[in-house]
Parts: sequence; C-alpha cells; structure tokens
Amino acid sequence: MNKKNTHLKNNGNIKRKFLFVSRWGESLDIAYTTQLEGNSVKMYIEDKPSKEIGYGFITKVQDWKKHINWADIIIFDYTGFGKICKELRASGKVVFGGSEYTDALELDRNFGHDELQKHKVKIIPSKEFQNFEDAISYVEKHPDSYVIKPCGEIQELKQLLFVGSDDEGKDVIRVLKAYEKSWGNNFGNFQLQRKVKGVEISVSAFFNGKEFLRPLNITFEHKKLFPKELGVSTGEMGSSMFWTDESPIFNSTLQKFENTLAKKDFRGHIDINCIVNGNGIYPLEFTSRFGFPQIFIQKSGINEPVGNMLYKIAIGENFTINAKKGFQLGVFIVVPPFPYDDKKTFDLFSKDSVVIFKKEMKEGIHPMHLKNINGEWLITGNTGIALMVSGTGLTMKDAQKTMYSRVNNIIVNNSYYRTDIGDRWFNESDKLMSWGLL
Repeated sequence: MNKKNTHLKNNGNIKRKFLFVSRWGESLDIAYTTQLEGNSVKMYIEDKPSKEIGYGFITKVQDWKKHINWADIIIFDYTGFGKICKELRASGKVVFGGSEYTDALELDRNFGHDELQKHKVKIIPSKEFQNFEDAISYVEKHPDSYVIKPCGEIQELKQLLFVGSDDEGKDVIRVLKAYEKSWGNNFGNFQLQRKVKGVEISVSAFFNGKEFLRPLNITFEHKKLFPKELGVSTGEMGSSMFWTDESPIFNSTLQKFENTLAKKDFRGHIDINCIVNGNGIYPLEFTSRFGFPQIFIQKSGINEPVGNMLYKIAIGENFTINAKKGFQLGVFIVVPPFPYDDKKTFDLFSKDSVVIFKKEMKEGIHPMHLKNINGEWLITGNTGIALMVSGTGLTMKDAQKTMYSRVNNIIVNNSYYRTDIGDRWFNESDKLMSWGLL
C-alpha cells in the first residue's frame, strides 16, 4: 500500500519520518513541533555558523542526502533548493518545498516583476542597476521618492533595504553614495523602485501542487527595529495576522498564478507582499517558501498537527486547513548584535546566554537560534535571534495581551523586542475596509 493511501485510510494518525533541510536553522520550531507530535525528525543545517542550532532538541545530521531513503517526507525551508526538489519528486519522494520557477520568483526581482506583468498584475515601476554611479545619475535625472532593494543573496541583509522619504530622492542619493564607499563592487545588482504610499500588507497560502488551499493568510509585518517603525530594517521584528476564506488582494495577485504553479508542481507556501491604497493593489515581492517568523505565528493559529498538515500538502491532498478565528501575533526576542553580523559582539554579550522562564510555560514559545543542554535553552548561532513568542485571541487586543504576558514571563540577558506588534491594525484596518480590501 502506498503512503498516500495509507495516510488517507488511517485519517492522519500515522507517525512518519521527517527530514528537514534548512539553510540557517530557521525551521527548528516547526521540526521540534513535528517531533512533539510523535513523528521521527532529523534536521540538516547548511550554514556552518548555525550548525549548533537545534542541538538537544532534535536529531541533527551532517549530510542530509544520506538520509533520503530513511525519510517519508523531506521538507526544504528556504529558496534555492528548487532543482533538488524537482529531482527528488521525480524519484518518487514526498517533498514539501519549492521549484526552480518559484526560486526565481523570489531571488530574481526582475523575473518576478516580469511574471507579475505576464499574469496581468499591476506592478510598481522599477529599474535594476549594476553600479551606484548609474543609479545616482538616474535619480538626479528622474527626481522622485524611491526604495533601494538589493537583489540576489545580498537581499538577505535586510538592513540594506532603504525606503526613501524625500520627494526628490536626495536621501536615496546619499545612501547610494554611502553604499558605494562601504561596498564598492561587492554589492551586486539592486533595484530602485518608485515609492508608493499606502498600507503594506501580505497575503499568502499553501499550495498542494494543483491548487491553493483555504483559508488564506493575511499578515501585517513590523520590519523596523524599534517601535513606531523607527530604526533600521531588520527583515522583521514581529507580525500580526488572521486567516480568511476570501481576499480581494489574493484574487488580484496570487490567484492569477494558480495554473502556473500547478504546471511547475509547486508544493509549499507562497506569500506576496503588497502596498495597497485607494487606487489599487501594488505587489512588492514574492516569498516562495516558509516566511520567518510568519510560519511560527501561522502555526499558533492552526488547530491540527503541523507535521500531518505539511505531509498532506506535499502529497497533493485537497483539504481545508483547520485554523482559528480571530487574530494571531508573534514577536521576536533578540540579543546583540541583531540585526547586524558581528561575531565579537555576539560572543561577548550573547553566546550561550540562558533563556529563563519565571514559571513553566508551553503555549506560544517558539525556539529559534537555541540549543538544549541538560534542559537549559542556550543561545547559539551568530545572529542573536533567541525566541519567537506568539499569542492568539478573538480580538487584536486579546491577542496582544496574551502575547505580551508570555513575553513578561521570560528573562534573557541583554534582550530587546518591539512593544507595539499589532498596533498597525488599529490604524490601518479602517483604511483597508474603506478601500474594499478586507
């Protein structure tokens, strides 16, 4: 009897073998949860400085390819593995992960924009540059407010993304000149995108190889380091979200890609970030994998075993995800040098720092860059992301209260976090409603 039929016959109660292939160890919480659900789990981490992440939580392996035959399902947590996913699926393996097409959607901004246009989705004008001199000249000739968006691998350094505020682009020119001095020719390609004012919002869904699954997920990201959107861009300090069966933003963006994703045999999670206003919906970029910390907060709002859910998606099953009503929030607790890369600072202030709980707590705690030594959770890796803490509630205020009460139960030396996750909802939901987007 094949795995798919066995799965259906036993109504999802089978204990399976999960192999997680991770770029930086970001999927530890998902792997650990899958193990707590009774499954066998092994995890491989590609990045050398991140190798200790997960030690003591789950079984770590040095070469994931040696465990392919052991696994019932292989889960890739990042972009760049699309070709491998395709080959594994062709060999008969059950795989949750991307495709070469969805890798390109995220990693190649020009390709992503071309595909949006091909699928008749409105986009914000942008232009790609190979050097700073040409970009500076372009802004001088076409004064406007712009966003500087690195391309390729360097886009992972989120603090390099710069959102201009000057209507003539003078602040963008200053930043470009600073990048030229500090990076030179090592910066790689980057885009200048015309800035559009509005509400930043993302819509995402799981895709089973044939169609999008419901419900959809609507997320509001909090990217700056400090409350009130001050400081450098970090990638993310936390998010608020809710699940919904229908979304005008989804219908105008991701829904148009359903047939293409089916042809590419994509089986995973995909998100599109947008700026919306009274004039329309303007996509910014794709994330064609788990979003971090999005997936952890999503998990807090899902009422079924996450491992079994991922398996059902990977084998192509059509089902409705059992999601909670109301709102889900999550906030990162971080330590120095976050959001920067500084090994000396990390070793001095953060390495092997202990995560202390004032009272025992199981709900809403998501281990990030941690190892477990004799029951103690210690910070490892090199980025300074200790924990994600989540909370849920029927109202945004209820979810905030739950989440921050959990945060107050945690002691991590030298830690910091945003105190306003979820506040965007109170300022922006009325706008979205008036535009007919909620």
